[in-house]
Amino acid sequence: MLNHSDIMSTVDMIDHQHLDIRTITMGISLLDCADPDPAACARKIHDKICRQAEHLVATGCRIERELGIPIVNKRISVTPIALVASACETEDFVPFARAMDQAAKTCGVDFIGGFSALVHKGMASGDRRLIAAIPQALAETELVCSSVNVATTKAGINIDAVRLMGQAIKKTAELTKDRDGLGCAKLVVFCNAVEDNPFMAGAFHGVGEADAVVSVGVSGPGVVHHALQAVKGRPFDEVAECIKKTAFRITRVGQLVAQEASRRLGVPFGVVDLSLAPTPAVGDSVARILEEMGLAVCGTHGTTAALAMLNDAVKKGGLMASSSVGGLSGAFIPVSEDEGMIAAARSGVLTLDKLVELMAVNPRKRFGFPLRADDYAVWDLNTEYRIDPAQFCSMGKSTPFAGQTVYGRCVRNVCGGAVVWQDAQD
Repeated sequence: MLNHSDIMSTVDMIDHQHLDIRTITMGISLLDCADPDPAACARKIHDKICRQAEHLVATGCRIERELGIPIVNKRISVTPIALVASACETEDFVPFARAMDQAAKTCGVDFIGGFSALVHKGMASGDRRLIAAIPQALAETELVCSSVNVATTKAGINIDAVRLMGQAIKKTAELTKDRDGLGCAKLVVFCNAVEDNPFMAGAFHGVGEADAVVSVGVSGPGVVHHALQAVKGRPFDEVAECIKKTAFRITRVGQLVAQEASRRLGVPFGVVDLSLAPTPAVGDSVARILEEMGLAVCGTHGTTAALAMLNDAVKKGGLMASSSVGGLSGAFIPVSEDEGMIAAARSGVLTLDKLVELMAVNPRKRFGFPLRADDYAVWDLNTEYRIDPAQFCSMGKSTPFAGQTVYGRCVRNVCGGAVVWQDAQD
């Protein structure tokens, strides 16, 4: 039985601790859309997505108004297109991405995921054709997201697939360079991809899922950080128990939204995925959670152990709240999007050299791209500015960071010794 204190604490989580439903995602199976005729297959893909997700956005908006819980995104995920289109007598898979994009626009969603392939043990003909189409597909579409699973802990790494994806990423960046390489922001290369991930850009509808399901992704680093303030300095078992109880409350909020969406849309409830995904906003940082757990500063000795304990407690707390917790649940720490990580870099705990290594040098090494002296970016680390989507070069203007004040501005990009982009204010 809920009491007044429980209700008010939930209201406080939403109003003051940055709790939100990051996404409502409808997963749709397209296995029955397979057809040897490429045009017929593309038409079936478009029609089924529009038919199943016709009311997704309107339903999400109504639930947001009625419950007072922010729902940031409404999205669609579909069966990996490499499976659906493998029987088609064509080498060009780009039309299937166009069909997905048009359907997403018709339904009014923010993104659609599933232009994907699962190649962790090997590649079939359809997988190769899809990977070859990724750069052009992401260049021609606005809302389509792509992902490829190239490894699992059990099967190991498909090195041939890693090589192809390295080439695909490079070509995608080239084809979308007039939009700041936006195509690469919609592409994920996975290890151990899960079938029930509601988050973009890596969402796809697994072959073991129902014909259509509704899943919810919840994020609430600020809620966990606030709860930990009450157990600061206490033994680790009490800290872990506090995280579990908080994860329980957050997951229950997500399940409420998911079940209500499921009832109204007439499709089964999939999963609630609790992922502590930070933003640059103060009070919405995973790094600050780790510091509240006892670290002097994020990045010092014990950071990895604290993160492991946080992930473990989040998963256990979620499982206590719901039998349908997503396989991705845990904590994300994108170095450039976490206020605490940014502060650690600025203070020198996370050095600038280490930041460059994490975000530029290591990705190049992983995909075999050479380090060249005439490829570089120039940053003004001291400039503070307000994020204004109207000034974005890309066609996509949707961002959860709009209006936030940040520091560190890129002023020039140089490729092959030539200036390819320069800030108008520079």
